[in-house]
Amino acid sequence: MAIQMAKVSIENINDEQGLDSVMTALKNISGVIKIDLDPAHDVGIVSYDDTDTSIHALTAAISMVDYVTQPFPIEAPQNPHHHD
Repeated sequence: MAIQMAKVSIENINDEQGLDSVMTALKNISGVIKIDLDPAHDVGIVSYDDTDTSIHALTAAISMVDYVTQPFPIEAPQNPHHHD
């Protein structure tokens, strides 16, 4: 088991119902351990077991509730918030 963290953009979510939908979608993924959404900064941090799920599953789950995101491992240079 290797715990990974991914930072996801939630900038298109502007209401409580949207946040609840994203939380529900992510909670339903086997391997997701912890979800911290920070709507004030338009990001969420998802901790997950990479033997059970992947970043692609996070993207798919959020996309299913009509929010598009591009998650990257939190330390990846591609992550737009890498230096935050």
